[in-house]
Amino acid sequence: MQRSTLWLMLVVLLLGILFLREPRLERSEEFFLRWLLKNSDPHGPAASLTVVDIGHDNLMERAPAKEGDENSPHSGANVVSPMEFALFLQSALEFQPTVVAFENILKWRDSEKDQEQVFVDQAMRVPRLLLAAELTTTPDLDAPGPEMQGFTQVTGKRGDLVEFSGIGRQPGEEMRLIATAGFVNLPDEISDGIHVPLLFRYRGEVIPSFAFEAILLWLRVTPGEVSIDLDSHISLPHGRKIPIRSDGTLLISPNASRKARHIGLSDLLVAAQQRDTGRKPEVDSLRDQIVLARTPANPLSPPDVFAATIATIQSSAYVRRVSWIFDCVILLLAAAVVGKLRDIPRVDLVLGAIAFTAAYCLAALGIVSRWLIWLPGCLPLGAVWLLVVVSIVIPHRFRMNRDVIAMPPPIP
Repeated sequence: MQRSTLWLMLVVLLLGILFLREPRLERSEEFFLRWLLKNSDPHGPAASLTVVDIGHDNLMERAPAKEGDENSPHSGANVVSPMEFALFLQSALEFQPTVVAFENILKWRDSEKDQEQVFVDQAMRVPRLLLAAELTTTPDLDAPGPEMQGFTQVTGKRGDLVEFSGIGRQPGEEMRLIATAGFVNLPDEISDGIHVPLLFRYRGEVIPSFAFEAILLWLRVTPGEVSIDLDSHISLPHGRKIPIRSDGTLLISPNASRKARHIGLSDLLVAAQQRDTGRKPEVDSLRDQIVLARTPANPLSPPDVFAATIATIQSSAYVRRVSWIFDCVILLLAAAVVGKLRDIPRVDLVLGAIAFTAAYCLAALGIVSRWLIWLPGCLPLGAVWLLVVVSIVIPHRFRMNRDVIAMPPPIP
């Protein structure tokens, strides 16, 4: 084996090891992972979750440009009136759901106090009501923050959890007395559409987020029954485990919300009317389910991020990375192939790399959809294209000389 070949093999191995050991380079895998999860359809059982869209026409498209506008109704108070929410609760209670959760923070104008009281009267009938609230790092100093019951069985370093010191936006006091608060914060430093926080720090205590609080209510689990290892997982009764990162986030597939049932408020109203008249409704039962009420174009969270999180936990459809042995095998194969580059024409190498890239991406999509295992993309695909670049820049005199077969002269 020539000395130049040994040097190329060593360079490939060192670059691969650098990629595996350098956290900033390893984060580049997140781009491939995000593409995988957004384009795959994970298999798994249906979730015990019904998502009800209130005040939303499914045929209308969102207008993201208007959602951040201060004059837009989505930027502040709800565009859905308290009476509509009260009508939703009245219809949902006919089917006896375990938990009713509101993803949006319920704040209305003073002119709607009478309608708000109608909503409160209906909300008092809900056994387990979850209302969204928002934590803040800049609380009002004149208003002391309320004490919260945190998890007592927590191991590991808490420094990676996002810390808050007060409560920002929240429902009115009368609604807070009859409901449980769920915090819908999605800090930019830890959440990105596929990583959703389950845990926060509030004045030193570890508390649940909105999606995790919904699961605790659904399972009828108290914080004292939860064991948390911040470096690994959350342990729930009956052997349930939720894998988390050190920052308290859960890796989800944005398409996991498809495991839930999605209906509109009109569908729920029709089903409740059919139930009253004795006919079999399309929505047969919501017992032992979480009913999540959403309003359209919520600028505070990506679409269906909380529904996807709840559905992921309910169906235990956790996406996990393939073993590090896979990376080692890829590196060894790449180093072994370096010595054969001289024998392959450059055009064939480029065409082969294009074919391998397409086949690998299709295989990765199939594996994450079928077995919820995601394959790294930057390392194997980067190794292949690195070999192509190396082959192109190899000087011509170092490539294998091919014998030219001359045609014999014609026989006289």
